[in-house]
Amino acid sequence: MSSRVIVVGLGPAGEGFVNGATREAIGSVARERQFLRTRRHPAAALLADAHSFDGIYDDEPTLDAVYKRIVECLVDAARGAGEVLYAVPGAPAVAERTVELLIADERVETELIPAMSFIDLAWSRLRIDPIAEGVRVVDGQSFDVEAGGARGPFLVAQCDSKRVLSDVKLAIDVIDVMDRRDDVIVLHHLGLPDETITRVAWHDLDRVVAPDHLTSLYVPTLAEPIAVEVQRFAELVVTLRRECPWDREQTHDSLKRHLLEEAYEVLDALDHVDPESGAGYEHLEEELGDLLFQILFHATLATEAGQFTLADVARTVHDKLYARHPHVFGEVPDGLQPGGTAAQVAANWEQLKKAEKGRSSVFDGIPDVLPALLYALKVQKKAATLGELGVDLPAPAKWDPVVFAARRSPSEKTIGELLFAVVSLARHAGVDPEAALRAAASRYRDDVKGLEG
Repeated sequence: MSSRVIVVGLGPAGEGFVNGATREAIGSVARERQFLRTRRHPAAALLADAHSFDGIYDDEPTLDAVYKRIVECLVDAARGAGEVLYAVPGAPAVAERTVELLIADERVETELIPAMSFIDLAWSRLRIDPIAEGVRVVDGQSFDVEAGGARGPFLVAQCDSKRVLSDVKLAIDVIDVMDRRDDVIVLHHLGLPDETITRVAWHDLDRVVAPDHLTSLYVPTLAEPIAVEVQRFAELVVTLRRECPWDREQTHDSLKRHLLEEAYEVLDALDHVDPESGAGYEHLEEELGDLLFQILFHATLATEAGQFTLADVARTVHDKLYARHPHVFGEVPDGLQPGGTAAQVAANWEQLKKAEKGRSSVFDGIPDVLPALLYALKVQKKAATLGELGVDLPAPAKWDPVVFAARRSPSEKTIGELLFAVVSLARHAGVDPEAALRAAASRYRDDVKGLEG
């Protein structure tokens, strides 16, 4: 005796959307051999006595496990009874993972009865031709992967929770989001009396929408591809933490040395970039990747500790940069400069940071562990933002007294003052003293190597 599963679709909404072929199939199979994936559907009442799989959702840890268990139950029932009927929301062939698994299962024969899908209703309500527009249908549960690298437009199904809406929102490039505050369309309860179709600002998507199993999104064409590679990279780091013995042992403290080394290697790669010929960019790309790995690693450790995620890191720096550029994104508050020049922007930056962090001085927050030359440069630059107080150091006009003092009585104090004056001279000349010293040392090294012959 062959084992067969007849799959019918209950349409996108109420009983009025259930077609005649589906009703006929329901009437041809005994009630004790009828199964519902879920009763959470407006047309489920047509199979009032059917067995429901709703309880499995609470028993299994993942949706994948739920779907596999449902298929096992259907296969067992079909092999025992010869034929069973399985009803799913929408259309059997659209966004229905259990049906995909049934078709691939050689233990049973699967027959699909065509039905109307929520997709058909969506095109009608949106008044668009999906073929002409090139719309792609994706699952909201895995939006960051399925939509990765594509520009859309997308019809996003299975948006049944605020978590899914948040994942969709965060998967969109933040710059694109800022340009498209009202470009996401929420389709809710299509075909039902309380149907709503609304435009929602991107940043409010997971705040103001109350989604359920009958909620979908329409996302227009995006200006930028979705950063699927970053998501894949983040997932890789999580896997390494779980499965690699070395990665499992690392802590924030043990990684500090690697973070510093990778930062220096990026600086070295930058020194070898030639913008005109393009030479050096391939190496720079590699070194930036190594540095990004360190950032992702620390974010992963923080996530494990329940403190913050990589998404929080991106959101925080985005919001901070947005707030510190009022001359770009909004009106400049009273007390700040117009921001028409780089110097004015730098001065505003320091004052905004001081107010934002509640600091009493612009010097607060300079890391004590910076190399001495860089530390001196930071101090002088901070002082320069307070120019109206008269604390900015002028470029040294006469070197004899400083040099003479250092030569006559070399000490930490006199030599330090000489170096501090050199930093001031470099700053006013627009020269990075750290880079200048490194370049001079490199030239000296090369000259001496030439003598080694």
